[in-house]
Amino acid sequence: MASQVTFIGAGNMASAILGGMIDGGYPPQAITATSPSEAYLEPLQKKFAIRTLTDNRTAVADADVVVLAVKPQIMQDVCTDLRDTVQARRPLIVSVAAGLPAEALERWLGGNLPIVRCMPNTPSLVGSGACGLFANQHVSDDQRALASTLLDSVGLVEWVEDESLLDAVTAISGSGPAYFFLIFEALEAAGVRLGLPLESARRLALQTAAGAAHMAQQSDQSPEQLKRNVMSPGGTTEQAIYSLEDAGLRQAFLEATDACAKRAREMADELGNR
Repeated sequence: MASQVTFIGAGNMASAILGGMIDGGYPPQAITATSPSEAYLEPLQKKFAIRTLTDNRTAVADADVVVLAVKPQIMQDVCTDLRDTVQARRPLIVSVAAGLPAEALERWLGGNLPIVRCMPNTPSLVGSGACGLFANQHVSDDQRALASTLLDSVGLVEWVEDESLLDAVTAISGSGPAYFFLIFEALEAAGVRLGLPLESARRLALQTAAGAAHMAQQSDQSPEQLKRNVMSPGGTTEQAIYSLEDAGLRQAFLEATDACAKRAREMADELGNR
């Protein structure tokens, strides 16, 4: 029998995960989603035939897994309201809220609970996500496997054994899609500057990115070697790469990811120490 999974929150990320679960064969009758607004719940119920409720405590009363998918700013209130029900049931708690440490979630929920923190990214919405996971000391091997099963329905799953490494996950994959969107913007603009129509420049940039990512995933060669394979001595790619290196592209990425990880730590302190 499938574990009963309740999503607290019915926004984009919850919809992506539960949709991926159902596409992968998870029974919809074992999934519940909640929201204060019927306007969010009605489309989910119609599309996926899951159970939907506006009362969080009722929804978690029979849950084996509770996925916390609400905004970090309201998480404390949501957890406090669920504390007694969760302590009675003691389900696996999975949080997809950025910046909230497992210790804070456990404290707000009354303590001694298995908690998995998840750092997903927006490509999860199209089934191509990259997700970092951390489990606290109360999570069993079976619960770890269950969390992996639920979350690999929307993309790659990578476990980290030190919770602080989720800040690095945030810097690389959590915020990473925006870095690539910026690169797409820049390549579009460059293509237009060189005379291409905007739509042609966009299609070429996006397909090139998709192809390069797919090639790197399929190859046993490092990104450095794949780059060198394109760089004929004295050729066009070599000149472009030298120009990017001279412009400080590597250092810019180091500084950007450092800034991102630093802000993730700050958010954890701001949100978790309440």
